Amino acid sequence: MSDWLTAMENDTQASVLVTVALVEGSGPREAGAKMRVSFDGQIDTIGGGHLELRAVEIAKTMLATGETHARLERFALGPSLGQCCGGVVHLAFEYVDASLKALLAALRERRQQDSWRLTALDGEAASALFDVAGRLIAGTGAQAPDTFSRERSTHVAQDGKGRRWLVDPCLAPRAHLTLFGAGHVGAAIVRALAHLPCNITWVDEREDMFPAQLPDNVRIAATDTPEEFVAMAPPGGSFLVMTHSHALDQRLTQAIMEREDAGWFGLIGSHTKRKQFEHRLQAHGVPDERIAAMVCPIGMPGIRNKAPAVIAASVACQLLMVWEEAAAAALAAPLRLASASAPPRREKRAAIHPL
Repeated sequence: MSDWLTAMENDTQASVLVTVALVEGSGPREAGAKMRVSFDGQIDTIGGGHLELRAVEIAKTMLATGETHARLERFALGPSLGQCCGGVVHLAFEYVDASLKALLAALRERRQQDSWRLTALDGEAASALFDVAGRLIAGTGAQAPDTFSRERSTHVAQDGKGRRWLVDPCLAPRAHLTLFGAGHVGAAIVRALAHLPCNITWVDEREDMFPAQLPDNVRIAATDTPEEFVAMAPPGGSFLVMTHSHALDQRLTQAIMEREDAGWFGLIGSHTKRKQFEHRLQAHGVPDERIAAMVCPIGMPGIRNKAPAVIAASVACQLLMVWEEAAAAALAAPLRLASASAPPRREKRAAIHPL
């Protein structure tokens, strides 16, 4: 979960939420990136440089003057700010009043569920949070459109009256890793993924191997039957096997290979270990294409250092490439909000169209 959101839980400072609402061409951060600005400083970043400096100045001016209405500002990065990105970035500025603070608290509670946030950028103030079925979770003054455009990420839309809205998908992490092994490399991988958009199930037989403090995106499973967690993993989930026992590695590998819907699978070890496992898997009738998809050794090609932190950084890069490719494929079509049992009542909804 992003720092800008988690840090607000017990923070009473007046602040402004800055969101990258739209990017035309090249920009320092993607649409949806956020930071929170208070008189004392900022949390998170929209990309740094002159753009961020101007955004902080505008946010602090809003705080100083008591401006509470949301606003949308356009920045040409090259001509006006001297940044080499050269694109155009539109930033939304929202004063965090009691209503928005309550909405964001609801969003924190829904970190494992998809939500859509709508904020009026014109006219009367309105901000609301909806679930995937278009039901209102928090806030007031906005109605969910019939379709939220997942593939566009955060964007600015316009209703039939010309009123502009910030449409901000707040999607739960799709990437899931089941990590077997709480040794030095396993612990380093957990640290490397701690602030990345993923969820981790960390499995080991030895409960005393887990650290006392865990990142928010990690759940541990101390169990004598780790194979059960292969079956419990979500479809398309990723697997990493690096236990203290080659025999256990073999059992887990076999279980993973038996799941036709398993995603990326990495096994720690050398080329020699891979050859041994290939022979055993072939003897158990595992298809050659499934064996070929097994990643062993793990890590990015060309990185030879075996220090746990280096392996972790290399594997984190490998996983990010896999997850980003999967995320791009998943966002190929818009998500319909109307339930099968209740057709959308279009006449009572404002038609909101992406700009």
